[in-house]
Amino acid sequence: MTFNPNAEIRSDNVSRSGGGGFGGGFRPGRGGGGVAIGGGGGCLLLVVILVYMLMGGDPGALLGGSQPQPGPVAEGGTLEGCDTGQDANERDDCLVQATIESADSLWSELAPASGIEFVEPGGQVFTGQVQTGCGPATSDVGPFYCPADATIYVDVSFFGELESRFGADGGQLAKIYVVAHEYGHHIQNLQGSMQRANRQDTGPQSDAVRLELQADCYAGVWAHHAANTVDEDGVRMLEPLTQEDIASGLSAAAAVGDDHIQGEVAGGGIHPESWTHGSSEQRQAWFITGYQKGTVESCDTFAVPEV
Repeated sequence: MTFNPNAEIRSDNVSRSGGGGFGGGFRPGRGGGGVAIGGGGGCLLLVVILVYMLMGGDPGALLGGSQPQPGPVAEGGTLEGCDTGQDANERDDCLVQATIESADSLWSELAPASGIEFVEPGGQVFTGQVQTGCGPATSDVGPFYCPADATIYVDVSFFGELESRFGADGGQLAKIYVVAHEYGHHIQNLQGSMQRANRQDTGPQSDAVRLELQADCYAGVWAHHAANTVDEDGVRMLEPLTQEDIASGLSAAAAVGDDHIQGEVAGGGIHPESWTHGSSEQRQAWFITGYQKGTVESCDTFAVPEV
């Protein structure tokens, strides 16, 4: 999947945190240098902690942050050189910005039509560690959405790890899926799904899993409409998806399934009762549901008996 080289991707809402330290705009919610998850890759407990936060779970619970609600956008420097779709095709930080801009184009129309009062999220690309409205965090947590400041946080080094450690194919849509999933959590925050869900529950049919699968479905909804999203001048932002693109997105969804991470990545047993994000099969299925149907209503994972 490629961005239209002539599309405008400049953004007032996406920024880069300063240097390799905490981003500007917030004070630490508690002492210390953020959340570090150390130890060997075979330690299942540490991997489970990573899984909880990896693909947009609620980091506030683990970071000591505040309750989910739209808040001020994180401050930081602009992404220099991220001006056109060609930049997004060549640089991962520009890809993050372009994906958020494309999602803004879609959800600014789709959300109100579904009764959701729409507010654009912020986005922040960081390196190493960052200060957020949910507290300090490091790259160890992977990309995440902080409901307290309504901001998507991404260290783009994760995209390499998604391929090398977790087994995604490294294609463009595999990376874009990650950002679109986090944007899905922003929509959940606006519609109240995040607040209503019991995120302490675990297991294949738990609220925690249903919340993540809904975000996967919203990522699929974005993919359904992606080629029709436009910049401020009405120029289409992305080229039409190919079957190869969809396969790439599905490879990312499979790579972050709880069963895959517990078994093939961590080298341990598979324990469905501890799942917080869903199996590879579940994650792929709900991404495809959103992609095929393209509606908010098709993503109500809380209304079906089984997900």
